[in-house]
Amino acid sequence: MSLSCSVATRYPSVYPLRRSSCAAVLSAGCHPTTGYSAQLFVPEVVKAVDSLYSDFRQIDNLVAHNATRVLKAFQNARVGSHHFGGSTGYGHDEGGGREALDNIFAEVFGAEAAIVRSQFFSGTHAITCALFAILRPGDELLAVAGAPYDTLEEVIGIRNSPRIGSLKDFGVSYREVPLSIDGGLNWDALANAVTPQTKCSFIQRSCGYAWRKSLSILEIQRAIEIIKMQNPDCMVIVDNCYGEFVEAYEPPMVGADLIAGSLIKNPGGTIAPCGGYVAGRKSLVEMAAARLSAPGLGVDCGSTPGDVMRLLFQGLFLSPQMVGEAIKGGLLIAEVMASKGLKVQPLPRHPRHDTVQAVQLGCRERLIAFCEAVQRSSHIGSFIKPTAGCTPGYASEVIFADGTFIDGSTSELSCDGPLREPFTVFCQGGTHWTQWAFVLGKVLETI
Repeated sequence: MSLSCSVATRYPSVYPLRRSSCAAVLSAGCHPTTGYSAQLFVPEVVKAVDSLYSDFRQIDNLVAHNATRVLKAFQNARVGSHHFGGSTGYGHDEGGGREALDNIFAEVFGAEAAIVRSQFFSGTHAITCALFAILRPGDELLAVAGAPYDTLEEVIGIRNSPRIGSLKDFGVSYREVPLSIDGGLNWDALANAVTPQTKCSFIQRSCGYAWRKSLSILEIQRAIEIIKMQNPDCMVIVDNCYGEFVEAYEPPMVGADLIAGSLIKNPGGTIAPCGGYVAGRKSLVEMAAARLSAPGLGVDCGSTPGDVMRLLFQGLFLSPQMVGEAIKGGLLIAEVMASKGLKVQPLPRHPRHDTVQAVQLGCRERLIAFCEAVQRSSHIGSFIKPTAGCTPGYASEVIFADGTFIDGSTSELSCDGPLREPFTVFCQGGTHWTQWAFVLGKVLETI
C-alpha cells in the first residue's frame, strides 16, 4: 500500500460537513439561535478560518483514522479500571497497568515493544537513554538531519560539557550531515555518509530551533533505506517529539529501530502530567530501559501513582484529537502571519509533519512582544510577563510563553524561541484551534 496517497483519499470523510456562512458568524459573533452578538475574532483571523475549511476537514479525517488506531490498541490490551491503580515503592505490585500501557504504545506506533514511564522527565531524557543504550566507546553517531536540538548538544558533547558524562566523554565520535540549501535532507551527502564505524544514525523529525523543514514519514522511510543500504547494522533512532499522530504512520512502521519522545507533547493528550517513552525493537527497548533504571531491572520496576497512571492512559486516548487541533492552530498561524508579510515555516496550507509552526520575526523586540502577547492571552499566568534568560540545556537566551496547567506542556498551547538571528518564534500545541484564533488577535495588536 503506497504511503504517498493523500489523507483525504485514504480516509474518506467520516461525516458530511456543510459549508455555511462561517465567516459571517465568526466576524459578527452572532449565535444562530440566541441572537448573542460579540466580536469574537479579528477580521484577519475570520478570513483565514473561512479559507481553511477544506484543510480543517481533512485534518478531522486524519484524526478519525488515528483515533481508531488508538481505540483498537486499547481494546486489544483489554484495558480496565484496575489498570489505573498505580503503585508505590519498587512498583512490583502495580496491577498490570504498566505492561498494558507499554503494549498499547507499541501497537499504536507499530513497534515490537515500548517502555512508557513517568520517570522519563523530558523528551531529551528519553532520547538520551536510547542513545546510551546503543552506543559504546569507539562507535560513531551520525546525525543525518543537520544539527540536533539544543538540549542534545551537551548529551552528545558538541557544546562544552566538561566531564559530566556526555557521549564524547565515553569515547563516542560524532558527525552530522548538513541540510540542503532548501532546508531539507541532503540526499546526495547522505548517500555516502554512513561508514562501517557508524553504529547509530540519528534523525530529528521536527525542526527544533532551526529554520528547516520537518520530515515526513516518506522522507524518514527513504533516509532509513539509504542508511541501511550502506550499513545494514547501523541502528536508526528517530527523535519523534512533536511528530506523533501528525500523519497516519509512525517511524517504526517504516523501519526505524527506536523512537523516543515526551508525554507532555503530543502523546500525552495535554493531560499527562509527566513522562516519556521509547519504542521500537524489543531488544533495544530493553537496553534503553536498563539505562533508565539499571542493568537487571529493566522494564519490571518503577512506581507510578494511580492518579498519574490513569492520566497517561487517558492522555494517549485523547492525543489524536488534541494533535488535530494543534495542526489546525498551526495552519491558522501560518495563514494569518503570512498575510502580514512575515516568513513562516511550514508555508500556508502546506502538508504538516509536526505540530510546530515557526514565524520569522526579524528582531529581538518583536520576538519578545509576540511571546508576551501569547502569555497575556493564556488561561494560566496571564498576569506574568515572560522574560528571556539562560535555561539549562540551551545554547542561547530563550524566551518561553506557556500559560499551561502542566509546567512546560507544549501540547497545551505555547511558544518560545532563542534570542538569536533570525529571531524566530516556534508555536505549538493548543487544545482547540479557537485558542490560537483568539491569541492571534492579541499578537496582531502587539506587533
